[in-house]
Amino acid sequence: MGIEEHSVAVVGGGPTGMVLGAELTLAGVDAVVLERGAEPDRVGARSGGLHARTIEVLDQRGVGDRVVAAGRPMQVNRFVTTGTTLDIGDFPSRRPYGLALWQNRFEEILRDWIAELGVRVIYGREVAGLAQDAAGVDLALAGGGTLRAGYVVGCDGGRSTVRKAAGIDFPGLAATVSSLVAEIELDEPPEPTVHSDERGVSGIGPLGDGLTRAVVCERELRDGDDPTLEDLRAAMVAVWGTDFGLRAGRWISRFTDASRHAATYRAGRVLLAGDSAHIHPPVGGQGLNTGIQDAANLGFKLALVAAGTAPESLLDSYEAERHPVAARVQRNTAAMTALVRGDERTAALREAIDEILQLDEARRAMAGALSGLDIRYDLGDGHPLLGRRMPDLDIATADGPRTVFELLHRARPVLLNLGAAGALDAGPWADRVPVVDATCDGPWELPVIGAVPAPAAVLVRPDGHVAWVGTGDDSGLADALDRWFGPAAPSTAAR
Repeated sequence: MGIEEHSVAVVGGGPTGMVLGAELTLAGVDAVVLERGAEPDRVGARSGGLHARTIEVLDQRGVGDRVVAAGRPMQVNRFVTTGTTLDIGDFPSRRPYGLALWQNRFEEILRDWIAELGVRVIYGREVAGLAQDAAGVDLALAGGGTLRAGYVVGCDGGRSTVRKAAGIDFPGLAATVSSLVAEIELDEPPEPTVHSDERGVSGIGPLGDGLTRAVVCERELRDGDDPTLEDLRAAMVAVWGTDFGLRAGRWISRFTDASRHAATYRAGRVLLAGDSAHIHPPVGGQGLNTGIQDAANLGFKLALVAAGTAPESLLDSYEAERHPVAARVQRNTAAMTALVRGDERTAALREAIDEILQLDEARRAMAGALSGLDIRYDLGDGHPLLGRRMPDLDIATADGPRTVFELLHRARPVLLNLGAAGALDAGPWADRVPVVDATCDGPWELPVIGAVPAPAAVLVRPDGHVAWVGTGDDSGLADALDRWFGPAAPSTAAR
């Protein structure tokens, strides 16, 4: 039997890996997702929900409604964990809220969706190492065997085997405290309660179905081992003076306040996304959301490169755009972690910052950062839309009323012409960039920065970010098409 080969292998079948697998499959790439677990992991709530921009990313693929239906829309943005909620109800978005939805339920929805798309996921396939050459990457599989791929993306978590095997450094802040998170059965379940001390924040409350969720700071730093029920019991007694009649644990995990960022997101044909590229404390619920947005950014670029349509240099824009986003997340989570600890002086600082964030301009700025709705990739100077997420506007087309996000469901770019019908075309890029003539009567408004001038046309990348803005002619359009979607196809005459 020969070696199994694929254009792209995604290592890790969590949310980041599943979304990346979907992006590649929608783009027609021969991709496979390798998950070391023998079957889907349905145990463990883990992350508690999604931020607004992540919901928008899912809306762009037509799966947002089913995710929202499974959760509870609510205002979730807090910079100071125990402080005021930063309401984004007045932000110009169809999703001006976050979503309370446990990760295990979210992953069930993603699994159903990618199955519908035909994404190939292989469970029980653990990667033990890799070697790459100029043409591809050989993945050594635990238990024997090799899989070869043109490109490999590590979505295999903070202890990423792919990152280590590729020789990518992971510098940052070492852990100073550890916490346990668990789903447990109690004889005497308490009312929801939060406890804050010099170690951090601990909390406990009902999860449903007779289970309680507990997040408990340990008195001494521990890392790298599997926590036991007795570890949890000791931590609970240290914080609350009781274990509330702890009798069983369905799931227990340990996390720390370590914050690390990959020195590079790419080493040759190996790339990183999600926790493989960046880890940080879980305050603010940023990790899963950042990973899904990594996948949306990388997916269309890797698809074009893997197909030979665009040069490998396009992959450099992935790190250039996403590294600053993760760096900001790490800064914010480090600040939040510091603010929930300490003595009365830290408490006073926490209260002062909370007061500042109640000012409207400060609220909008920080809520825009936490929700992801303010992200702008540096695509140069020009219209305020350039580099930002495209608003999901109601538009009128020859096929009837549509929304902008509907045009992105197949993970393809779109050149949206809002001027005279037929005034723009994609020329030799027409085979990969559809043109849609449309009109839009509504206001153009962006989160945080407010109203912006209505453009005559926009080129929207598959990840929903604006790559070019027309103000009345096609100046700069060819350069943008070439930059983001590869060199122009030869003309018929040239052939």
